[in-house]
Amino acid sequence: MKKSLGAKTITYPTPVFVVGTYDAEGKPNVMTAAWGGISCSDPPCISISLREATYTYHSILESKAFTISIPAEDHVQEADYFGIASGRDVDKFQATGLTPVKSEVVNAPYVGEFPFVVECELLQHVKIGLHTQFIGEIKDVKVDESLTEGDNSLIERIKPLIYTPDYPAYYGVGEMVERAFSAGRQIKPG
Repeated sequence: MKKSLGAKTITYPTPVFVVGTYDAEGKPNVMTAAWGGISCSDPPCISISLREATYTYHSILESKAFTISIPAEDHVQEADYFGIASGRDVDKFQATGLTPVKSEVVNAPYVGEFPFVVECELLQHVKIGLHTQFIGEIKDVKVDESLTEGDNSLIERIKPLIYTPDYPAYYGVGEMVERAFSAGRQIKPG
């Protein structure tokens, strides 16, 4: 038997997305967001949902672009800081010592030290309630060159963070359980 938890914002895994934008003065800014994921295959799109109160919200509307940098486990402090400090009050790059890198593809910065980056042009946005969903068309995906070699999965080399909304904490990715599109082939229809 299952116990009802009610209508809550819980799903697993929940990503740790560091959203990069330029503000109206051209200052690079980042914020950590957990509400998001792939939203379309063709064209390739990713979505993030932000509250209007965030500094990043208005920057995306002005620049029509954003990036998503995926932090590795060894940057958990910086990723958390990006979610608790506001770009209105502090230069987050200066505070953490991380490097804003200007995208060559879209009008937004990404975090140079983070191993995986998705560069997006704003396709559309939809106000849902407290949050607005921003859908970005993926224009490029970048990964640290050193991580493109090897036999294991890219996710094992990146070691991205995962957020747990029910017990606010960060986790790492565990080991592979089984190959996709293979494990289910062992089931024979009755």
